[in-house]
This record gives sequence, C-alpha cells and structure tokens, in this order.
Amino acid sequence: MKRIVLFLATNLAVMLVMSVVLSALGVNRYLSGSGLNLSSLMVFSLVVGFTGAIFSLLISKPMAKWSTGARVIDAPSSSTELWLVDTVRRLSEKAGISTPEVAVFEGAANAFATGAFKNAALVAVSTGLLESMTKEEVEAVIGHEIAHVANGDMVTMTLIQGVVNTFVVFLARVVGYAIDKAVFRNNNDERGPGIGYMATVFVCELVFGLLASIIVAWFSRQREFRADAGSAQLLGRTEPMVHALARLGGIEPGELPKSMAASGISDKPGFAALFSTHPPIEARIAALAALRGVR
Repeated sequence: MKRIVLFLATNLAVMLVMSVVLSALGVNRYLSGSGLNLSSLMVFSLVVGFTGAIFSLLISKPMAKWSTGARVIDAPSSSTELWLVDTVRRLSEKAGISTPEVAVFEGAANAFATGAFKNAALVAVSTGLLESMTKEEVEAVIGHEIAHVANGDMVTMTLIQGVVNTFVVFLARVVGYAIDKAVFRNNNDERGPGIGYMATVFVCELVFGLLASIIVAWFSRQREFRADAGSAQLLGRTEPMVHALARLGGIEPGELPKSMAASGISDKPGFAALFSTHPPIEARIAALAALRGVR
C-alpha cells in the first residue's frame, strides 16, 4: 500500500508544481473564448507529458531504495554478498557499463534495475530470489537486469511514457473543447471553458490514459524479450536464463513498485495480457529456445 500511495503522491505533486509553474509562465493559455490555440496546447502538452516522466526517472534510484527497503552493499558482510557484488561487476564489464550499485531487499523472488544513467544504475535482488534459485540462475537474472541497464531501457521507457502522456493531454483537451462547444455551451458564449470542458477532459484523460498504458506495456514486453536475450549473450548460453524463468514460473513473483515493474525480472499478472509489463513465462522461454548462436 505504501508503494502505491508513494507512486500516486509523487505524480500528483509533479502535476501540482507544473500547473503553478505553467500558469506563472503563461504556457497554459491555450484556451479562451475565442477558440483553441493548438500550438500553445502542444507546448503545454509536451511540458506536462514529459516533466512527470523525466522527474520520475531522475529520482528512480532513491525512490527504489526507499520503497523497497533495499540495502546497498557497500562492504560485503557474507560470502553470498561478496559473490553477488563480484557477479554484478563481472557482467557489467562484459556489457561495457560501469558497475551499478548492488542492493538486496526483503521479499519474494524478484529483482530490478533502475537509474537515470546506464553508468550510475542500481541492481537489486530480493532475499527470496537468492534463497529459491541456484547461483547459476541468480547469475542469469542479474544478467537480465544488466542487459536492461546496458540497453538503456529505463530511458527508453521514460521517453515512450512522455510521448504517450503528451498525446493523452493534447487529445483530451481537444475533445473536451469540441464537446463543450457543441453540447454544453452556446457557440456565441465568450466566457471561456465551461464545466462541460473540465468534466470531459477529466473523463478523456482517464480513458486515453488507459489506452496509453496498453502501448507502454507492449513496449515493455518487447524490452523483456531483449533483456532475456541479453542475459543469454552475457552468459554465453541460454540454459541459465531458461532455468531461471522456469523456476519463476513455478513460484509467486514478488511485487515491485509500479514505477519499477517494467524493469523487474518478473511481475504479477495484470488485469489482462494487454496491460502486463512482462510477457508470459512460456513465451519468454520459447523466444530463448529460438535463439541461434548462443549456447
């Protein structure tokens, strides 16, 4: 519950700050009694659409540590922690990136990678993952997360989220203006936006936001296939990743904060397949089996 509240509160705070700043700058003056200024609306939509996404990316590491309770391993205190840090370092060097911070968090089997920059990232694994998998399987999971970092998936998903957010904000206000003018207001009314506009924009943002989440989830699923293949490439064979996925398919994956779910190794099934950030385990294993040149 704390994770969901944190996610919603962060986005609400960003929206409130943006509204104040944009009002002060006059960027939100796209609508008046004389009509809709599409150029101003596009600028407004771009600012609103990308600010929240970029801000969430920039604070992703500290928020991840706070929301999961992840403990960064500064000085390994056990053989397991030493092996974990060495494994992350070795695979990072193979992937051509700086070694991310390594952390462990309490919970069922899962792992995630996050961070705004590929050379200053964070890779974290759960205690449940370390306890339920062999070292070879954990290594494959780490390889998957390293591949996410090396592929720049956090930045890619942020840009995609910013683009769809922009369209949601823009289209919601265009539709709101059209409906307000045609249904709720007299065409000669010069008083500016009415209650019909505000109500329609609110409903449209909910509907368009839901549709946008389908697009973002689709991109996330494609990045998962690529990260699985990246793990196989780093380890030099597909079997460890296949075994790790098979084991994940037989246990309940740990829940991650919504802002990091797309960068995890696994995820709880969503409301429907279209909204899931991860492909089915069976599909991921089949994709690995179809790989050529990695043994």
